[in-house]
Amino acid sequence: MSEAIARQWLEDASTTAAMKNHAAHMALISKKVSLQGVPGYENIGYDDWAAQTLHEFKNNILKSVSYKGFKLIKTTATHIMFKTFETVEASDGTINAQGIEILLEKEPDGEWRLVQERILPDDEARHDGLIS
Repeated sequence: MSEAIARQWLEDASTTAAMKNHAAHMALISKKVSLQGVPGYENIGYDDWAAQTLHEFKNNILKSVSYKGFKLIKTTATHIMFKTFETVEASDGTINAQGIEILLEKEPDGEWRLVQERILPDDEARHDGLIS
């Protein structure tokens, strides 16, 4: 059940990004989100995430987001933590690919949203079998 929820969330994140549907994409992200591991930034929150994705969608910078590999870490009734490998391709052909750890939380409205994302160091992603 938890794996199915997580995989559906990944599919929805990828689809909403491809369709450049900002409202639907941001509906997958918690207002209390924390993104860690981005070089030059200690932490990225909801407002910065929303502004960045809006810029990328409006200016057709983002071509696609895809996920490969899946490793379930921990689940509770309200939380699902897992690792996956994310590939973000820009319209200019630039590719940013990295292992990430995701924490989804079932919020009071019953929706599962991203509350934490951590970019994994390459050695950790390799150890988890996300990259070879």
